[in-house]
Amino acid sequence: MTHPETTRQTASIDQDIAGKIARILDPIVGGELPVHLRAWDGSTAGPVGQPEVQINSANALRRLLWSPGELGAAQAYVTGEIDVPGSLDDALTHLWNVVASRDLTMPKLTPSLVLQLTKLARELGVFGPPLPAPASQAKIKGRLHSLLRDRDAISHHYDLSNSFYQLILDDHMAYSCGYWLSDDPDYTLEDAQRDKLDQVCRKIGLDTMPGQRFLDVGCGWGSLSLFAAEHFGALVTGVTISKEQKAFIDQRIAERGLQDRVEIRLQDYRDVNDGPYDAVASLEMGEHVGQENYGTYTATLFRNVRPGGKVLIQQMSRHGKNPGGGPFIESFIAPDMHMRPVGDTVNLIENAGFEIRGVEAMREHYVRTIDAWHDRFETNWDQAVGMMGEEVARVWRLYLVGASMTFRDGRMGVDQILSQKPLG
Repeated sequence: MTHPETTRQTASIDQDIAGKIARILDPIVGGELPVHLRAWDGSTAGPVGQPEVQINSANALRRLLWSPGELGAAQAYVTGEIDVPGSLDDALTHLWNVVASRDLTMPKLTPSLVLQLTKLARELGVFGPPLPAPASQAKIKGRLHSLLRDRDAISHHYDLSNSFYQLILDDHMAYSCGYWLSDDPDYTLEDAQRDKLDQVCRKIGLDTMPGQRFLDVGCGWGSLSLFAAEHFGALVTGVTISKEQKAFIDQRIAERGLQDRVEIRLQDYRDVNDGPYDAVASLEMGEHVGQENYGTYTATLFRNVRPGGKVLIQQMSRHGKNPGGGPFIESFIAPDMHMRPVGDTVNLIENAGFEIRGVEAMREHYVRTIDAWHDRFETNWDQAVGMMGEEVARVWRLYLVGASMTFRDGRMGVDQILSQKPLG
């Protein structure tokens, strides 16, 4: 139902920019505009009291003309051409609920819609070729999942800045789903990550005796490698292709006197060939190897673990047509990532020769983990902007809010898949 105030307001600015945009959007959104729209000329349209979307520049329309949907909207948001005052989470949740309740799909660029958008763009003086992509958008080249391209894709995200990640992550620097064992308000993100690291070490049997050889594939900033050495006496080899991560872990190894127990290599997983290890773990790294290379990934784990040794893969899962996570994630956060339903991943692990010993779903744990990261990020917003610039900070705000929603709504999952190499 339309508010009387909205009707009067829209009628009074019939020739203004917000009203013109609203009329084009009406057939696309299947009813009343679901947000309160404010254009750069001060005109407004849409129901008062709903989340506000500000269009600060006509360039936002130019982006959306060339990239309608998620990518164009994300480009306009991270550059500040579009803004959402107040809670971005509340606004996106509201929009998602409207999309679901109205059973909306991505609009097709019909000749009529193209004509309307082109006419408005010409009228506003923004008709022209596509604008350059934002500086924060990934620019990855080369053959998909070649060694060089994989290094570039990982570097785009993980080499951003160790100091920046310290504003978001816990003291362990664990950049994967935590394991939340308590609802007590005094139970922190660091507690949840500690309990996850302990859980992984025990699942793969590091608690049975000290001195076991342990391989950490895709070791990140070393949270699991260091934890396994310090708390279980493991002899750890961690591999990463991020120079920034290796430098960070090497410093922590030296500070903690763990040089005799932890070695971190700047090495692609495909080149690891010095097994057998007693146990192997790989936390949220399998998503980055690609669909075609997943068999190579599981074969690497298989050949590097001893018979009877256990392997734990913690990995995100996803159904649907965007196995990479969607246009925003694929363009700004994790280029070339590939996710699939957990059952398909289990089959691929079995095909490598492993026996599956257990699958533990952790989706709800990721909601709490990401929300904790987001809280830390917002608390440190000014530092993040000072360190990386506002555009990158806006990328991360959109990323964390969107990721929490995706896990909360069940559109993505995360699971620990425990397997064992047969003795025979």
